[in-house]
Amino acid sequence: MQIQFWQILLLTFLAFFGICENLMTNICAGQPVIIGTIAGIIMGDMTTGLVVGATLQLLMLGIGTYGGASIPDYMTGSIVGTVFAITSGQGAEFGIALAVPVGLLMVQLDILARFSNVFFQNRIEKAVDKLDFKAIARNTWMGALPWGLSRAIPVFLMLIFGSDLVDLIIKYLPDWLMGGLSVAGGLLPAVGIAILLRYLPTKDYIAYLMIGFFLAAYLAVPMVGVAIIGLALAIISFRQYGAQNQNVVAVNGNSGQEDLVDGEFED
Repeated sequence: MQIQFWQILLLTFLAFFGICENLMTNICAGQPVIIGTIAGIIMGDMTTGLVVGATLQLLMLGIGTYGGASIPDYMTGSIVGTVFAITSGQGAEFGIALAVPVGLLMVQLDILARFSNVFFQNRIEKAVDKLDFKAIARNTWMGALPWGLSRAIPVFLMLIFGSDLVDLIIKYLPDWLMGGLSVAGGLLPAVGIAILLRYLPTKDYIAYLMIGFFLAAYLAVPMVGVAIIGLALAIISFRQYGAQNQNVVAVNGNSGQEDLVDGEFED
């Protein structure tokens, strides 16, 4: 099956919209199963798109971009994998095998997109100081461009030149570039978590932070297990907070009644 140029344009827009939508409505939420199905509809084979997207969705389970971490972009991989699975006629297995290296390649481009986004962030901060609301809105919208283009351009080129382009890029990227981007990608989660801890009430809940760190670092408890323990501690804390509020209300109520009685006696 030969892909048409209008399909390439639609799929390129889908890649652009898919990543930017995470910053807006977050309905599709960058899920491969949704994006892959849409790509299948564009290509005229929804079933293949659903199979490719659903398989890649399984690879994403348990992976999150917490603290600004860059993870394999299987959403973009589902677009490319669906297209080549259909056009090559080799089935969903071929598309899935191609989508995995595409998702890994997108990690490096994701880091570059984050770095370029800093330019617009600095402009927004200056506009905030001047209370220039139009500039704030303009640079906020423009800040989404690096994210969208980091997916749209690779998808467009891959669909134009074929799957050989993916293998060529991965093969000939210099080690210093891949190594540097990998180091930067490793630092981003630490920076993101540090920013989160700065604005969260960390001092009040430092004990919970220490428990979570101990479980993950020393006991190697999986993230799901840490999350379940965190949920249990949150429920306990919430109930204690509710009980304290009830006690405060009861004490205040009793104090009000005593004041009323004293006033009656004075009269």
